[in-house]
Order: sequence, then structure tokens, then C-alpha cells
Amino acid sequence: MEYTDQHIISHEATVTDALRQLNQLSGRVMTLFVTDGDGRLAGTLTDGDIRRGLLAGATLNDKVTAVAHRNFRALRSYAPDLDLLRQWRTAGIRLIPELDADGRITDIIDTSTTTTRLPVSAILMAGGKGERLRPMTLTVPKPLLEIDGKAIIDYNVEAIERAGIKRVRVAVNYLADAIRSHFANRPSPAEIECVGEPAPLGTLGAASLMDHEPEGDTLVMNADILTTLSLEDFYLHHRREHNAITIAAIPYNVAVPYAILTTSCTDSSRVTALEEKPTYAYYANAGIYMISNELLAGLPAGERTDATDLIDRAISSGLRVGYFPISGVWIDIGSPVDFAHAQELMRQHRLLSPQ
Repeated sequence: MEYTDQHIISHEATVTDALRQLNQLSGRVMTLFVTDGDGRLAGTLTDGDIRRGLLAGATLNDKVTAVAHRNFRALRSYAPDLDLLRQWRTAGIRLIPELDADGRITDIIDTSTTTTRLPVSAILMAGGKGERLRPMTLTVPKPLLEIDGKAIIDYNVEAIERAGIKRVRVAVNYLADAIRSHFANRPSPAEIECVGEPAPLGTLGAASLMDHEPEGDTLVMNADILTTLSLEDFYLHHRREHNAITIAAIPYNVAVPYAILTTSCTDSSRVTALEEKPTYAYYANAGIYMISNELLAGLPAGERTDATDLIDRAISSGLRVGYFPISGVWIDIGSPVDFAHAQELMRQHRLLSPQ
């Protein structure tokens, strides 16, 4: 709770105390959250609230409750309303208190850095050898290769942090100690834990080594991709469609440089039409999934499992599997060409971004 100590004030404090505390927040968001004797949120307080209170007859020696704003906005930590949070964020409201069932503050969300509060955990698959990127990956695991001065995996972790996800597990195998050391020295608002694979377990098998909440969902993604996918939109789509698994997908077009024959259904030797140089559009698996915890909890412990294996089993069982198109950037950094492209893309993004 980065903001809790600076932004919380007791209902017993005076208006003068509040002015002093607000003054100490100069340069930051100048909002205080007033708590009652049981620690429950009782109101919010800004310079404007104090000014209006003084004009209405309050004094500097009055308790802050005399001038506090009672009709405050708050998010419930046990059942966050993401649509409401999005509305507040869009309206420019910077600090949103998060309350438990008793109305006590559990966290304060700064919407400039934490855009939402997804009620999921995350798993990053970071155990691969990155053989196509050798010799770069002989001594550095692919997720730690730097793109424009930042480790590839950190782009994904930062997106997860911005989405308000509080628990992240990183599956490691190849050069695992380097990744463990990286996260041991990287501060994060999330709880980040590295989980070692005793042997390569495929693209999803490491999830069988982890505990999963009995309900809810988990974001699973490869650690060596770059994407601008909105995790908030991805999750909301997954819940809205009642999917057991949602696959993030990228458009993939195949252009055929020849005229394609269409043949008769009853006589395969008979040509019924010609289509000149057609283009076929498909959706390809982007290596990012939202998966129900019930499915993850059922993975065979310690056995090699690819994500496609679980998807096939879910479909065979009659569970709903859907997809969500990525409309922005997605790069699978699997080859030197991909690596160079990602470097140039992020360099241009930095140059074009406002300083």
C-alpha cells in the first residue's frame, strides 16, 4: 500500500492537522482518506473540501469530519467492479480506495500507474532455451535479453503490474538462477515467485507444480513476447463469454501467388471455378491464455503438457473455448530477425513517446 500512510488521516484529527498533511503531499495527489475509530473509511478530504467547509462556518480546530466529503468512491477488494473502475479512471479520478467487507482500506489504487484490478493470478513461462537466438542465449536466458535497454520479461511483468494483478509465478528451467536473481533485485507491487521445473514440462506443464485458487482464472503467457494486448479487455471478454479458456489470437494472412482451382464435390476432376491469387485470413495462437483455475488444478502433476493439449481436452469435454483478437502489437521474439525488429519497434516507440 504505497499511498496508505501518507493519504490516511484519523477522524480525530483537526482541520489544521489535515492542512499540514496535505502540504506534505505537495507534488503528489492531494487527497486524504478519513478513517473512523474502527479503521473504516468515513470520507475523503481535499483542499477544496476544507475551503468550502471554512466558508460554511467550520474552524481550523474542528475535527476533519466536519469538512470531509461523505459521498466517496471506493472499490470492494473481494468483488472489484472493473467497469466502474474504468469509468472512474476515464473521468480522471486518480486515487481509488480499495475496501474489505468491513469497509477498511486494504489498498489505494493510483489509476495513473495501476489501470485496473484484475482478480486473477499470472503465470509467465520462462523456461525455454531460446536455441534459435544463440549465441546470445548461451549465457543469458531469452526472457532476460534486453530490448531497448529493458529485459523482455519486464515488459510483460510491467503490463501485469499495471493490470493490478497481485500474484505472479515465473516458471524457470534453463539458466534459472539468472532469472531468480533478476527478480530478487527487482522491486514490484506484486508478489513474484520463481518456480523451477525439474525437467522441461512443455508450454503449460509447469502450472501443475503450482497451487491454484479453487475458483477464478489465471493469466498464462509466454515470457518472451512483446505485445500491447489490453489485459483488462482480454479478461472482461473471457468472463463475458463464460469461457473455460480464452486464447489471445493474432490475425495471420496467407497470400497464394497462383490461381486456385475449385473442384466439384461429386467429381473431383472437374474444375468449377478459378480464384486468382487469393488471400486467406486466419487467427493464430499468440501464446497468451486466460484459463479457469479448475482446469489448471487438474493438470497431471509434473508431466509434460503443452497448452494445446489442455485446449484439446477442454474442447473434447464440451467446455467453452474462445479467442480474443489482438489488435495492436504482438512479436514472438524467436529469431534474430524478430529480435532486431523488436529493437527497432521499441526504439521508435520511445522516440515518438512524449518525454
